[in-house]
Amino acid sequence: MAALGWLTPRRRSATARSVLAGEASAEAARKSSQDVALDVGPDEAAQEPEFPVLGDDRAAAFFDLDNTVMQGAALFHFGRGLYKRKFFETRDLVKFAWQQAWFRLAGIEDPEHMQDARDSALSIVKGHRVSELQSIGEEIYDEYMAERIWPGTRALAQAHLDAGQKVWLVTAAPVEIAQVIARRLGLTGALGTVAESVDGVYTGKLVGEPLHGPAKAEAVRALAAAEGLDLSRCAAYSDSHNDIPMLSLVGHPYAINPDTKLRRHARELDWRLRDYRTGRKAAKVGIPAAAGVGAVAGGTAAAIALHRRRR
Repeated sequence: MAALGWLTPRRRSATARSVLAGEASAEAARKSSQDVALDVGPDEAAQEPEFPVLGDDRAAAFFDLDNTVMQGAALFHFGRGLYKRKFFETRDLVKFAWQQAWFRLAGIEDPEHMQDARDSALSIVKGHRVSELQSIGEEIYDEYMAERIWPGTRALAQAHLDAGQKVWLVTAAPVEIAQVIARRLGLTGALGTVAESVDGVYTGKLVGEPLHGPAKAEAVRALAAAEGLDLSRCAAYSDSHNDIPMLSLVGHPYAINPDTKLRRHARELDWRLRDYRTGRKAAKVGIPAAAGVGAVAGGTAAAIALHRRRR
């Protein structure tokens, strides 16, 4: 979840911090992927005649998280969970709620809101143990995130798994939370923003920068090199034009629940589109969805209702 408008991955070069963030995220993802267990039933699988290719071990799939795999922003729901556990106060929850409302209504990832959310999250976790946040992340997933997974996107991921391919989340959310979500969905692993820790304790700093925009592309590039993947045979899925650098890396880019700029860009380049927000089929549909679902009220209303009940 940075400046808008990247239209190609290499015409505007990634910064050194983007490369560092990408490489750090790829390293964290590879270390954790061996522990991920597949626990999703075959009834959620989706099929496509020609893609993904069965048994192609040099292909993989990369999925953005917020509004692609899950309705809303993972960082917001994580913040709600930390508030419930008294990591911070009501005024901070209101700030999280406003950022979530903007994200849902405007349909864009605002750089200033993202910066505020990042700084708030870092200050909240500073001094806490990594293991503590990982354990809490499991609980928060059950409380706020599990019911917000898009069935259609989940079916796309399962199609790759059924074809014997690895599937990775790629998100600006903290890598520890991203790994929890990946594990619960039966995915291979996750690339996420890496917060610095010393002796298992968060320092309140990042390694590089948030995994956003060009940094996502660098993370995918680094992981592909380490895993021996052929990016021209890989797929990537996202809702945001900020992820055009990542989508442009692969041979099979998909626009999922796309914002206006990504929808326009995808149509110009004849990328496949799928919109699960209303259940309608978009142009160039590649894989049938499990079942379209409508958008729900979202985290902001829930947070406000929670606050009102406690007054």
